[in-house]
Amino acid sequence: MNSRSVRLTRGPISQDNANALAMVCAALADPVRLRLFDLVRRAGPQGICSCDLTEPLGRSQPTISHHLKVLRESGLVESRRDGTWIWYSMTATALTELSGFIQ
Repeated sequence: MNSRSVRLTRGPISQDNANALAMVCAALADPVRLRLFDLVRRAGPQGICSCDLTEPLGRSQPTISHHLKVLRESGLVESRRDGTWIWYSMTATALTELSGFIQ
């Protein structure tokens, strides 16, 4: 996920792991962020330009930027700059810890 990666064990979830998982769950709990994450996930490893995310969601660029920041801070997406544009892609381990916890 992020620098506070979840390390699951057979015992009860630790406070640190609960905090990290809660951050991911909270990021995905917002309908706009869930749709954004879906668009980024569907774009594959090459990612999607932030300029291509406003129209499908019918939101302003500042709103999209705010939601992408939350997704980035939760460790679900990563960004890279290419000139004046920012491209977003799903992190390699975006759902590994969450999936492992749920299963």
